[in-house]
Amino acid sequence: MLFNSYEFICFFFPLTCALFFVLCARGWARAAAGWLGLMSIVFYGYWSPRYVLLLLASIVVNFFLGQLLLKCRAGESRLQAKHVLIVAIAANLATLAYFKYANFFVDSFREASGLDLQLAPIVLPIGVSFFTFTQIAFLVDTYQGKVREARFMPYLLFVSYFPHLIAGPVLHHAEMMPQFGKGETYRFRIDNVVSGMTLLGIGLFKKVILADGIQPYVGPVFDADPAAPLTTLEAWGGVLAYTLQIYFDFSGYSDMAV
Repeated sequence: MLFNSYEFICFFFPLTCALFFVLCARGWARAAAGWLGLMSIVFYGYWSPRYVLLLLASIVVNFFLGQLLLKCRAGESRLQAKHVLIVAIAANLATLAYFKYANFFVDSFREASGLDLQLAPIVLPIGVSFFTFTQIAFLVDTYQGKVREARFMPYLLFVSYFPHLIAGPVLHHAEMMPQFGKGETYRFRIDNVVSGMTLLGIGLFKKVILADGIQPYVGPVFDADPAAPLTTLEAWGGVLAYTLQIYFDFSGYSDMAV
């Protein structure tokens, strides 16, 4: 689900915000946080429901490992904590390597050895790098004593929060998790709404008008027939148009995510 899609703008985003502030108005902060967590999972599952289990499993396992690290540090067992951290990082990196590189390694080995090895095509889960490295950073900070306490709901939101889930950026727990525990987060403030909608509008303009508007000038250059060489002006025009398209695409997404 893209930020500039009708599904997001007309249904998902208004519904998520409306019920969040309804729950906040009733003083149900935990329910509001739970609602954000649920809708973040729905947001991710809209792309591929089967990978929701991967995301949830990653969150649950890493939260458990984080709790284990906290207990090791509380018992002043630094060596045991180090072993837990090594296992945790290895498990996260192994999962990431499997989805990103398993097909590549099997194909390379088959070509080099001549053996008829087959592996079912593996679809790379969207955002897997972001939520994996985000959690590795959290575990390292826990090992270093920078995390004193962690509750599951703030952790779930920290990892799965939909504005940053599928395309980053990689967030630090100290930036996000404390916000979910503050009372002011659950108060409706018109200045926040105006600021947020302004950024959303600016981001949409960059994406829909500028980035998507430039795209028609990019395709013909990169898809040009090699037998009909481009002029210098056409080649440079296509390169610069592609540069601007990428810039406004990412800049617009960042504005909307903020």
